[in-house]
Amino acid sequence: MTKISFHHNGGNVDVLDVAAGTSIMRAAVANGVPGIIGECGGQAMCATCHVYVREEYVPGLPGIGEEEEEMLDCTVDPRDPERSRLGCQVFLKDGYGLEVDVPGQQV
Repeated sequence: MTKISFHHNGGNVDVLDVAAGTSIMRAAVANGVPGIIGECGGQAMCATCHVYVREEYVPGLPGIGEEEEEMLDCTVDPRDPERSRLGCQVFLKDGYGLEVDVPGQQV
């Protein structure tokens, strides 16, 4: 299990314990985290699972693939070149916690 924290505008935080190998998007949708939609079901085709990874966690993530790169140009809230990721493309590692900021809008 690993811990992921979803920080929302206004200061609310959803903290989840999820199984390693779960994507950020799946963790959020399965637990009713507001602001993460995952409209395409995790196929990197909609950008409704856009998150901003907190800076201290960015170095531990895998690189951005070509499909994710293209979809990040379609986010409703502005893309942050260092922190923006699609939640469906980032999978949680055992023992490696993660904190993300949820954008104000997804659609």
